[in-house]
Amino acid sequence: MTLHLYRDDPYMRDAKGTVIAQTSEGGVVLDATIFYPTGGGQPGDAGMLHWEGGQLEIATAVKGEGDHVVLVPAGPGPLPEVGCELRQSLDWERRYAHMKIHTALHLLSVVLPFPVTGGSIGAEKGRLDFKMEEPIEDRDAVEKALNDLVGRDLPVSEDWITEQELDASPGLVKTMSVAPPRDSGKVRLVRIGEGETQVDLQPCGGTHVARLGEIGALKLGKLEKKGRENRRVNITFV
Repeated sequence: MTLHLYRDDPYMRDAKGTVIAQTSEGGVVLDATIFYPTGGGQPGDAGMLHWEGGQLEIATAVKGEGDHVVLVPAGPGPLPEVGCELRQSLDWERRYAHMKIHTALHLLSVVLPFPVTGGSIGAEKGRLDFKMEEPIEDRDAVEKALNDLVGRDLPVSEDWITEQELDASPGLVKTMSVAPPRDSGKVRLVRIGEGETQVDLQPCGGTHVARLGEIGALKLGKLEKKGRENRRVNITFV
C-alpha cells in the first residue's frame, strides 16, 4: 500500500519514505510518496531520491498496480533496495507550475461552460478542448473574465462523496473523455469558492493551489478548431 501524501498536502516538497518494491522495468515504489503520478492530463512529478550512500534522479511518476505509485528513474543506475529508508524531494518549481495551470483550467471551464473533451497541463501552459461549435467571438472578454476570477483570490478546497452520490449528480462531471477518479468507492471533488462565492465544483484527482491569487496573471494562447464541433483553448502565464 502506498500513501498518497501529495493528495493530503500538495505543498509538501520533501518527505521520508521506505522502499517497498522495485518493478521489473526499473521503477521504485515507496510506502508513502509526494510524487503525483501521471493522470487526468497532469504530468507525473520529477525530483530526487536520497539515501545513505546514493541518490537517484526521478524523471516522472506513473500509476502502478492497485494504489502503488511507481517512480521512474531518469536514467540507468543503482536503485535503493527494498526496505531502504530514504528522503524524497520534488522538482518543486515544476510541480507548483502544474498546480497553478491545473487550477486555472478549472477556471477556464467556468468562463467557457461547455463540455470538456480533452485537456493537457504543462509547466508553462495548458489547454482544454471544448465541445463548442462556434468560435470564441471576443477573446479579450474571455481573458478578462479568467483574470477577474483569479483576482478574487477565492479558496480552493476538496470534499469527498460516494460513487452513488456522484452517479446521482451527473452534472458535476464536465469531462467527456476522462472518467472521474474513484478511490475505494469515494470520489474527490475540488471546490473553488465557498457558500455564495462558490464558482466551481467538479471531480478531480490532481493537485491545485490553495487560493486563486497564487495563479497570477493569465493570457489566452492559440485558439484552434479541432473537428466539426470541438475547439481547443490554450492558456499561458503572462
